[in-house]
This record gives sequence, structure tokens and C-alpha cells, in this order.
Amino acid sequence: MPYVGAVRSVKVRVPAKINLALHVGAARADGYHQLSTVFHAIDMYDEITATATHDGAINVEVVDVQGQPMPHVPVDRTNLAVRAAAVLRDRLDEPDLGVHLHIRKTIPVAGGMAGGSADAAGALLACNDVWRGALSRDELDALAATLGSDVPFLLHGGNALGAGRGELITPVLSRSTFHWVLGVYAEGMSTPAVYAEFDRLAGGRGVNTPDEPRDVLAALGSGDPDALAVALRNDLAPAALSLRPELLRGIEAAGPAPALAAVISGSGPTTVFLVPDAESAELLALDLRTQAVFDDVLIARGPVPGARVVG
Repeated sequence: MPYVGAVRSVKVRVPAKINLALHVGAARADGYHQLSTVFHAIDMYDEITATATHDGAINVEVVDVQGQPMPHVPVDRTNLAVRAAAVLRDRLDEPDLGVHLHIRKTIPVAGGMAGGSADAAGALLACNDVWRGALSRDELDALAATLGSDVPFLLHGGNALGAGRGELITPVLSRSTFHWVLGVYAEGMSTPAVYAEFDRLAGGRGVNTPDEPRDVLAALGSGDPDALAVALRNDLAPAALSLRPELLRGIEAAGPAPALAAVISGSGPTTVFLVPDAESAELLALDLRTQAVFDDVLIARGPVPGARVVG
């Protein structure tokens, strides 16, 4: 039943994602591109705290890891977390439900790691709990697919094969934990702009159905980081580099070792480096920080579960 009674708060933690493979087809009639992608959730998290209110308003505040406001992140209906709460309220058909969303962000904004989609997934889960919506995961999945291509995956986490525009999810098992170093830029990139540049570079010659990333799936099944390194692929990388040629310096910053491979995450600009183990991650992170190519350098591992209630 919908939320009634005393004010409640629920905290949800949601991971970032990287694309181990991002095979991009031609633009569809609806403007989206047909994708065949492998999502991989890593242990970098946004936290969404939802507090139920009685005024029917949906409000959001966004802070960084130090608790400082992030004025460049929108807090109106263009914020995906606000849209998620509104979509859920419409589904529950309870217009008087209200919520205050407090988002503590660690995932880079416009970094190609689905930070906005993570917040939408977290808001869905948190509001469903705090409003006592009692929607099942399948019902939340259906709502998530209306919000964005990455949102359904972030409800689940782990590894998954994404089809359609990315919203059709098939879980994928892996036999190992993989270790990553992330090169983060303060200036993000516009996903629509990168896709537009992809179309321009393709000259209308994109394939309708991109090939399935079988080599990545096999590498996950074997748990072999060397095999995964060879298989990593991002069809949006040339478009991102066309718009931001300086990203190439970051990709090349690691040299031949200890990184096994480097790839731009999603639509960029974050660069992710696959390394053999945790010790190699520490060594590479130290080297990249010394070079000062990136605005920040972070260490992560995956796969990890998706959105979870933590308090």
C-alpha cells in the first residue's frame, strides 16, 4: 500500500557502470541507436537518501563526497532522479506523495559511467520503499526502461548483456573480480553530441544490427583479465576523440605496463585501465597521479551488485 503515517527515510547505494564492449549500430527511427553492449558494475557509488513528505512535492539536493553543493547538476525535472520519483508516483496513482531526495555523488558527472542513470535507479528503489509502493523488481524494471537505457542495468548490477538501446538486459556470470584504474576529467561530455559525431563519422553507413560481443562474454566466463584486455571495445571512442583529441594523451598515459588495456568508458571522457590485480592498480594510479594527465585518478573493482537499500 502507498506511504502513510510518520515520515520515513531510506538510503540506497548504486554503483557506476563501465561498458566492456559497446557495439553501436545505426540510428533508429526513434533517434536511439541499436546497441550490443556488455555492462559491468564497479564499486564506485552514489548514495540516494529519500525522505517521504506530505506536501506532494519532489525535491532534490546534490552534494559531492565532501558534502559540498554541486550547482552544475540540475535539480529540476531534467534531473533523472526527480523524473524517476515522478514516474513511480504516477504508477502508484498517488499524486499527494512527496519526497526529498538527497544525492551524495561519487560517480563523475557526464563521465560516461551512468551517474545520472544510477541516481534514477536509486530513486526508484528508495521511493518504492519509503512510499511503501510494494512494486516488484520486474515492475521497477519496466519503469526504469522508460527513464534511460542504462537505468535497468543499474537496478541489477553485476555483468549483463544489453540489447535494444541498452535497456534489454540479460545477466552474465563471470569467474573473477576485475581490477580497474579510472582517469577522470572535470569536464564531462554530452552523450547526444558523441552519438551525433558517431553518425557524422559513419556517414550513414552504420549497421542496423551490431554484432554480439562474444569475445568479451567468453573472457568473463573464463575470468582471464588478459583475454578481457584483448576483447575490450568501444565504438564511440573515435567520436569522443574527434570531439576531444586531448583524450588520446590519457589513453596513452599508462604505457605498456602495468595496464593490460585502456578504453574510454561509454560516451566518455573517463578512461578506464584494466590491470591484473589490486597491487598493479595501486602502482598505475600512483604513476597517473604523478603525470597529472587527469583531474582525478580512482581505483575500482567489479562486478558488484546493483542498487541496494543500505539504511
